[in-house]
Amino acid sequence: MSAPSGSPPGAGAGAGLPVLHRDITDLRGPLLVVRGADAVGWDEYVVVRPAAEGASGGVPDRHGVVLEVNRDLAVVQVLEGTEGLRPGSTSVRFTGHPFRVPVGETWLGRVCNGRGEPLDGGPPVTGAASRAVAGAPLNPTRRQPPAEPVLTGVSAIDALTTLVRGQKLPVFSAAGLPHLELAAQVAAQASTGGQPFSVVFAGLGLTHADADTVRGTLEARLGAGELVLLLNTADDPVVERVLTPRIALTVAEHLAFDRGRHVLVVLADMTSYAEAVREVSSARGELPGRRAYPGYLYSDLASLYERCGRVVGMPGSVTVLPVLTMPAADITHPVPDLTGYITEGQVVLSHEPHSRGIYPPVDPLSSLSRLMRRGVGPGRTREGHAEVAAQLIAALARARQVRELSEIVGADALNRTDRLYLRLEAAFERRLVDQGRREPRSLDATLDLCWTVLRTLPRSELTMLSSDLLDAHLETTPPAGGDIGTVAGPGFGPVAGPGDLVDAHVETQGAAPGGGSGG
Repeated sequence: MSAPSGSPPGAGAGAGLPVLHRDITDLRGPLLVVRGADAVGWDEYVVVRPAAEGASGGVPDRHGVVLEVNRDLAVVQVLEGTEGLRPGSTSVRFTGHPFRVPVGETWLGRVCNGRGEPLDGGPPVTGAASRAVAGAPLNPTRRQPPAEPVLTGVSAIDALTTLVRGQKLPVFSAAGLPHLELAAQVAAQASTGGQPFSVVFAGLGLTHADADTVRGTLEARLGAGELVLLLNTADDPVVERVLTPRIALTVAEHLAFDRGRHVLVVLADMTSYAEAVREVSSARGELPGRRAYPGYLYSDLASLYERCGRVVGMPGSVTVLPVLTMPAADITHPVPDLTGYITEGQVVLSHEPHSRGIYPPVDPLSSLSRLMRRGVGPGRTREGHAEVAAQLIAALARARQVRELSEIVGADALNRTDRLYLRLEAAFERRLVDQGRREPRSLDATLDLCWTVLRTLPRSELTMLSSDLLDAHLETTPPAGGDIGTVAGPGFGPVAGPGDLVDAHVETQGAAPGGGSGG
């Protein structure tokens, strides 16, 4: 049953139950404790009236969820907070069912707050059916292995850490990095090759400026009816933040498993979500764990992330891209640390490329997609995709070693091949990774750029690629703007970054394919 007009989606069936509980024993932060609550269950949806019936004078009801039950005591999490409530004049009505939202394609093209209430001036979202937002992880025996790519239009992701349908692949970032811009760009550009596709974007704890930026970036996709946008801002009740990702996943599950769509769920920022969980846990008086987060943070995050995937016999899929900001760029912080145990890889953003003006500032050697090989190759992306990615990673690892060595012995001590690796590193950043914030790149364009970067090295260094691949791509005409297979080709010029270290010392003539490494 859909929510009535003027009520949040959770106010469905059962909202007219006559029993009111007025014995409020405690109000603490977002929590309210009710005595005499019989036959009440966890996650039950609650309507809170600021005053006794008939005396509220039009004051709107508040809403909540039962967090805990102990004999006749029920702890209620009030979504709008308890400010202004008084124990003697507040009543509570238990609805007899969990918090539910209407589901269906009516969500597509809508902008709502963190509770699913419209922000776009439209009517409340309705649907022929409703689902409990608590949800449940997919049954492992019904899981189908992730396969086929979700193309993001971002070269740094599509080339080296390809996102696969049904995967959960987090983005690890730090304060000051453009993680929100990247999340919005992926949400605006992602596709699955012409198959029915939708995006659910849940913004958590955003500033109003960031919320407006995200909304502007996603305007075209909203207008096309391909996206659901949920915006929880920093001044919204903190407990609403706990609910927002669950609503997003509930909507996505219906679109995927009932409507046959491939759905990408972007959750930004899950660190804000974890901090909301910590605040609620503290209000409940629970014993803290690492850095004051509750001991159940791992299972709480898993209850969200494990709702994605593919189900045997169903055509759709749910893919999750959570974004996390790491306090002090500490990857051992509890939120990224626990997330890493649950998810299948990570895309790591770094201050180092960001300081050189690279967008997105992805650190390729810290990033990984464990399911990439399931989603790339002939019939999925392109022949040789996995091998090209592996060769690029190996070359970048060698380039990092050379750069560290040059800082000790000096650039003059490097041989010619080592200098070419530094040129490859610079070319990788400037030609492949760096792209506009609203610039979608096709997969073919991305992989062509990969080969352009690899031409920086002589053929003898490309040991991870087959002869057939090398024959097919090394002799092709390079794209306009110069062949960076030469060490300093026309149009390439001095490159800010690691390549600058050797620009003054590198020969102007590059090695031909198959050439050796001179001293």
